[in-house]
Amino acid sequence: MSQPDEARRVRVWDPALRAFHWLLAGLVIANWLLGQFGPNVMTLHFWLGYAILGLLLFRVVWGVVGPESARFASFLRGPGAVAGYLRHLPRREPSHWPGHNPLGALSVVAMLAVLLAQVATGLISDPDDFINVGPLAGQVATATARKAVGWHNLGAQVILVLVILHVGIILFYRLWKNEDLVRPMLTGWKWVRRR
Repeated sequence: MSQPDEARRVRVWDPALRAFHWLLAGLVIANWLLGQFGPNVMTLHFWLGYAILGLLLFRVVWGVVGPESARFASFLRGPGAVAGYLRHLPRREPSHWPGHNPLGALSVVAMLAVLLAQVATGLISDPDDFINVGPLAGQVATATARKAVGWHNLGAQVILVLVILHVGIILFYRLWKNEDLVRPMLTGWKWVRRR
């Protein structure tokens, strides 16, 4: 990609955030596959779920104390900024947004929220098999633990939709806007415009 006249190349994503992103992607895909096609005894699914919880807790902390581009306060915008960004989205030109754009910020929050809910429902789920019981199922009412199984299954489908949208948007940016969003998440460097 050639250097845009009005943009400069800057380090946007720190190594910890990039490692978080790729580890989370790999663990979520692996755990989703285990949940759909895995063995009857879900021990590995549980352990990957604990690893996902650890990553999510890291991201919440990093969103408060990490570098500026990782902080929620630096990329969460109001409805006006989201609407303004949506008006320019169809243009066939790179946005060169520094960090997450206003719409991307919403997708980050949505993914984190859904994944946290997914972990929570997994921890309290109590299916009828007496084997794959979440470690905190005994801390909630039996009816809640039983309903959590359905919520966990629904959450898996919501995660699938969010992942498909995420990949679709990356392809849209690459093919329509000629903006590579993958390379910056690998290298940390991105062309950005001054705002």
